[in-house]
Amino acid sequence: MDPRLKRIIDKIKNKNIREEVAEIVENPQIEISGLIYSGLPLETSPASLTRHHSYPGGFIEHIVSTSEIALTLCDVVKKVYSGEVNRDIVLAGVMLHDIFKPLTYEVENESYSTSRLGEYIDHLTLITTELIRRGFHLDLVHIVCAHHGSQVGLMWPKTVEALICHLADQTDSQLNNKVFRAAKYLSRRVTGEELIISKSKEAFEIVHSKAVEGWRGVSKALEEIKRRRQSGL
Repeated sequence: MDPRLKRIIDKIKNKNIREEVAEIVENPQIEISGLIYSGLPLETSPASLTRHHSYPGGFIEHIVSTSEIALTLCDVVKKVYSGEVNRDIVLAGVMLHDIFKPLTYEVENESYSTSRLGEYIDHLTLITTELIRRGFHLDLVHIVCAHHGSQVGLMWPKTVEALICHLADQTDSQLNNKVFRAAKYLSRRVTGEELIISKSKEAFEIVHSKAVEGWRGVSKALEEIKRRRQSGL
């Protein structure tokens, strides 16, 4: 298991929940009609094809960032609103909400596309049915089932834990998407062409350079990125 994911799972205090979540994360596959579907490795999979984190390694970045946001929201609920939150199922929900997305992707001609499984069943249906099959608690199934929210999903978050996971997922997705869009726009304005950005660090570096040194800063950042790529760094 990737150590970044293990660190999140290790924060789950309930032993049963921790072990059940780890079992799926260590072996993210599903059996349908006698066939085993395993998909892309979590370490190299994107978190989406076009919307956010759509680059190698984006999946794990999304999970790590979403977990940090979710834990911060748990602190807000407790410290500011004096509310109660089950952090264990929040973390479990974050870990599992997109865990079968890599099953719906494949690499074709050096680019990501939808797998045959993904053409027939979406990741949300896959993980929800698998959690029910494995006997996971209804509260956790609901978190996963409702993580898309009411605008694009079929179910409203109806617990504080589900709402936290939905908001954390949405916040990180939008943060990543908007920063990448901004970085691509800035590179296009400076060079006349859109730089292919495959690392979140590069996107944030470009956006930050504009805030610090204006267009000159963007030019310097793009030159540095190209230099690193040529050097294989």
